[in-house]
Amino acid sequence: MDFDAILEDVGTFGKYQKLVIYFILLPAVIPCGFHAYAQLFMAADVKHWCRVPELEPLADSELSKNLSIPLELKNGQFEYSQCSMYNLNYSNIMIQYPEIDESRHLTEVIPCNNGWNFELNTYKSTVVTEWNLVCNKDFYPTLGLVLLAVGGIIGNYIFGYLQDTIGRKPSFFIYLTIECIFGVATAFAQNYYVWIVYRFGVGFTVPAIMATPYVLAIELVGPKCRTLCTILSNIAYSMGLIMLAGVVYLVRDWRHLALATTLPFITFFLYFWPMPESPRWLLARGQFEKAENILKQMARMNGKSLPANYMVHLRRKYESDKLKQDLEKEKSRKYGILDLFRTPNLRKKTIIITFIWFTNTSVYVGLSYYAPVLGGDEFLNFFLAGVVELPTYMFLWPSMERLGRRWTLCMSMVVGGIACLTTFLVQHETNVTLALYCVGKMGISSAFVVLPLMASELYPTVVRGLGMSLSSVLGMLGPIFIPIVNYLGSDIMVLPLIIMGALLVAGGIASLLLPETLNQHLPQTLEDGERMGLDTEFCCSPPVKETKHPTEIEIQESHNQMNCKDCNALCTCQMVNVSLNEDVATIIDKNNDKVEYVVIK
Repeated sequence: MDFDAILEDVGTFGKYQKLVIYFILLPAVIPCGFHAYAQLFMAADVKHWCRVPELEPLADSELSKNLSIPLELKNGQFEYSQCSMYNLNYSNIMIQYPEIDESRHLTEVIPCNNGWNFELNTYKSTVVTEWNLVCNKDFYPTLGLVLLAVGGIIGNYIFGYLQDTIGRKPSFFIYLTIECIFGVATAFAQNYYVWIVYRFGVGFTVPAIMATPYVLAIELVGPKCRTLCTILSNIAYSMGLIMLAGVVYLVRDWRHLALATTLPFITFFLYFWPMPESPRWLLARGQFEKAENILKQMARMNGKSLPANYMVHLRRKYESDKLKQDLEKEKSRKYGILDLFRTPNLRKKTIIITFIWFTNTSVYVGLSYYAPVLGGDEFLNFFLAGVVELPTYMFLWPSMERLGRRWTLCMSMVVGGIACLTTFLVQHETNVTLALYCVGKMGISSAFVVLPLMASELYPTVVRGLGMSLSSVLGMLGPIFIPIVNYLGSDIMVLPLIIMGALLVAGGIASLLLPETLNQHLPQTLEDGERMGLDTEFCCSPPVKETKHPTEIEIQESHNQMNCKDCNALCTCQMVNVSLNEDVATIIDKNNDKVEYVVIK
């Protein structure tokens, strides 16, 4: 059943859709960003050094560090060691100070044995300071991010099943319940192991909880408005990151932060009444009464009127279409993931799309994770990481329509990648590094929007769902891998940026191996998918083929051989007039019947 035709009757993007999208669905996108990145600040790394109880009476902490802590070279600069101290007798420190000062560089260095002192100028409390997750435990916060991502992969798979089985609306509120329960529970975790269990529960809903408002928005509007909905969803997500920057700036205690990033979203349960179920999904499931109520409300608010027997006709159409589909299913073959790899061209495109998807997901999440530790004001860095995404949406879609998907994707990734790689040359210039980081974030934000659209236009219809699922699931392995890359940057700050920059450049170059999809017919069968892009050359679009229009005589001969139903006349009808206009041949026969044929190029 063609629901887009139904939308023409009730309104493709009227007052109803605008109210639902602007006031319900777009705000519903925000919790995903909050819970995806709030953990960065709950487990923020804080400067620390070995605790020496004998030196605590000293009012001057710098003097205390100077006496007890050795210097180490880190990121090209000497800093006090965070995990080692001099092995000295500090009991009579004031008496021995001159001797200690002269001979300490010859003294044995040992690991901290009395805990740590933390610099609490930026944060009042984090899980790192509360449970001493430093030195030999400094990987624990990274492990928390890895498990958050693992939960996301599992949750996303289950959510997809729920969304198609019980509906978009119930799935959203199930996941909102899970997110709120584990988000609030996080604030009351008594040790690290309980904390990571709760964070795994929160991760179970990220990014799945964002799927309902996005899918609902797409399904409520006509085809021409889907691009707008995609842009608005991305803008709402970016606005969520900007809002989160303000929250983490104001709330510096990790337990309070867990509550501040969860409790406000309990109010979203009030959306249970105004949020509609997808009428497209309801009709596909045969739930006509519920769909009728929504469609009538939609038509009324959009100023449209429906005939009294409108739903009766829809039900008959549904039953007729379902019968045809059942018959076709019996005759049609089943498609699987292996079909994506059977033929060489489709196999090549599948591998490239999946690689770029993995690259985009890894780098987008990695750059967002890396903002707080980039140097300078970590709250400002994270704020800028969200703000720089907004300008990309202003030029992205015009660029896609003029330059095409392939070159827009390539340039976004290559420019962003080069910006990240260039940080190696200016690694001691904090402001320059931040500026290059922002350029990299803009590039990956653009690519993150272009790729799903391009992939959906490259995969054949019969395996499009399988292809998109395969690429996106394998792409979600990125958030598992990328926290480990960022962890490696604890000693060399720009190393993660170099790795992510290299991934971006590689993905951008690989995108040139894909065919352009702008203004191209979507491939329907596996054979169509295999043929699409066979004539694509690296860096170049396929050569434009010369169109040879048939002559009037050829059209007449072809027309006279057609079946009667094609010309609404006798099979031996004679041609009265034939005119050629661009790609359309207009034929008028002796019965004054007019038939138009599109000339296939």
